[in-house]
Amino acid sequence: MDEATLSQQYYIATKSPPRDDRVRVLKYGATFAVFDRLGNIQCSGLGEHGLFCDGTRHLSELVLNLWNAQPLLLSSTIEPNNFLFTADLANLDVSHGNTVAIHRGTLHLLRSKFLWHQMAYEELKLVNYGMETLTVPLSIGFAADFADIFEVRGMRRRRRGRYLDPEIGPDCLVLGYEGLDGVTRRTRIHCEPAPRSTGPEGMSFSLELKPKSPAVFNFRTSCENGKDKSRSVPYSQAIRRANSEVIGAAHSFPRVVSSNSRFNDWIRRSGDDVQMMTIGNREKDYPYAGVPWFSTVFGRDGIITALETLWIEPTLAQGVLKFLAQTQATELDRESEAEPGKILHELRHGEMANLREIPFGRYYGTVDATPLFVVLAGAYYERTGDRTLIENLWPNVQAALRWMDEYGDVDGDGLVEYAAHGSRGLIQQGWKDSNDSVFHSDGTIAQPPIALCEVQGYVYAAKMAAARLSRALGDEATGSRLEAEAAETRKKFERAFWCEDLGTYALALDGNKRPCQVRSSNAGHSLFSGIASAEHARKTAATLFESDFFSGWGIRTLASGEARYNPLSYHNGSVWPHDNALIASGLAAYGFKKFAGKILLALLDVSSSMELNRLPELFCGLEREGPGEGPTLYPVACSPQAWAAAAPFLLIQACLGLNLQAAQKRVLFERPCLPEGIPHLSIHGLRLGEASVDLMFERQADTVRVQVLEKQGELDVVATL
Repeated sequence: MDEATLSQQYYIATKSPPRDDRVRVLKYGATFAVFDRLGNIQCSGLGEHGLFCDGTRHLSELVLNLWNAQPLLLSSTIEPNNFLFTADLANLDVSHGNTVAIHRGTLHLLRSKFLWHQMAYEELKLVNYGMETLTVPLSIGFAADFADIFEVRGMRRRRRGRYLDPEIGPDCLVLGYEGLDGVTRRTRIHCEPAPRSTGPEGMSFSLELKPKSPAVFNFRTSCENGKDKSRSVPYSQAIRRANSEVIGAAHSFPRVVSSNSRFNDWIRRSGDDVQMMTIGNREKDYPYAGVPWFSTVFGRDGIITALETLWIEPTLAQGVLKFLAQTQATELDRESEAEPGKILHELRHGEMANLREIPFGRYYGTVDATPLFVVLAGAYYERTGDRTLIENLWPNVQAALRWMDEYGDVDGDGLVEYAAHGSRGLIQQGWKDSNDSVFHSDGTIAQPPIALCEVQGYVYAAKMAAARLSRALGDEATGSRLEAEAAETRKKFERAFWCEDLGTYALALDGNKRPCQVRSSNAGHSLFSGIASAEHARKTAATLFESDFFSGWGIRTLASGEARYNPLSYHNGSVWPHDNALIASGLAAYGFKKFAGKILLALLDVSSSMELNRLPELFCGLEREGPGEGPTLYPVACSPQAWAAAAPFLLIQACLGLNLQAAQKRVLFERPCLPEGIPHLSIHGLRLGEASVDLMFERQADTVRVQVLEKQGELDVVATL
């Protein structure tokens, strides 16, 4: 495969600039919506607008007009808990000839919408603030292309299904599509009260509005897949029930508050985003990866999100572990990259996945999800003491360990590597899965099988975690064997990957065991996993904060002096919040708390520069400029993205040295540290088993004072300085 072809594999096409970089996003379960600040779905720009369900776009256009023109935007926002979108709109000047007959702002339109149970609910409330009765022509245009999400991303299909004739009723419009997979998908739009007229492309209204009098219209747009029709309820009833579900979910998160208001905005948004990516999903307590491109189950993303939030909300880890255990591969299938014991990479439900036009219906092409699954199981048990779940998962843990030793170690050298087996799957199978992300210092793409730096650390951490679980289950011999295997992995890793002249570990080994002597953020994960020696961890930490690595907004995925460095690329010079959070966790574990705090403050500044304080999936790695300048956005980044949203929770844990130990009924703070920008921090409602505690942290010179405000139940709080 030549490099031009290589670079296009599953690429997200960008053929025109976005109409507006401040899109609005709603999500509930398998349904999400992307639209502009007016609440309209437009077909131009990047083309990511739409109402989507199960990987299919059910609305590709939704445009509201007043007097045949889009209204004037006054303001719009999403509620802090991500539940409700509202926009305040007004009419433009309406002229008759050369005379302004109706001045702008005479008519106010409050537009509200939310998602719930495969349905978009929308309310329009119009008020005439003029002195005379207004005749208001209002129309809403609809279109449904039923495009698969991969078509929206830019893939071309040789054949498509057929569009069904629209079904038109006095208050209802149904648009339909019969897919090549035999599934009939419908978009059903219902309006109360009925419009003046309904046609195949929309609904029109003619309103007589007296001064100060309102008119209200409710729309319900249901996404129907197959024979099942969604059961709708009236807007007023739906909004009460849906909102109470969101509020109930929010109560499960402990409350984190600091003396820094910017930090409070960030942490509140982050918690709400993690919950939005989780609530309503058919996979209970499993956060989907990101909107719009990855709003589905991803193994690696779910595990890392669960690790980032484990201390604050362990039910996510429980949900992730259960689902990934249920979908763990048991048979060999080269096309889907399935191998016995391997953990799922990705799960899709759209037409192209059903037809296997893409391999991602149930796809296992990831080298790191399997060891990370074991790492999460070990961390979950330490955090919760949930022996029942671990006993149930133990066969899955054993199968994952066997996969690492057998299928993961292709050549039997004690290192885990990968090579693509299917003809259409991912070429690179680490978290940096762009096709050009693994290369030698001269820019030459590394040939498989490839042993990634960070994956060896994950395997080391997995075997150490499995050793602890073995002992907890009464198997001392297996625990000792696994510890010995982990120690051997560490020795081989140090010999094969350390590059003294780079001051860090090599990115990878290629198929000939030649190290890719490239300075990448992957090496920072060796601190997160604990595989790095103390001396090499110190040198790696220093390297990561050199000027060609640390942009001022975070650690780049690639140092700026490397051959393939491009700060505008997806993986070769950009900055990823989750990557930085994992590195910060590793830095703190090796004692470099100030470096961890530096990352926290950098990402806090990023959050403060973003609308809604939301960290995106990634942003460009351009150097930080002077005051008032924010980071450069990556044009097709998911926002929200679960593991980016969860990043601040791991950063807090890293700085505080927080470790919850269920067996000892202890909340431990090892050498807690707070960066200068956060002098005070409190955590309310931190749970450990049946007990809970409220804590206050106060920065004092180079130490942090830990104070117990209130404690309920049996637990000890211990701080080591």
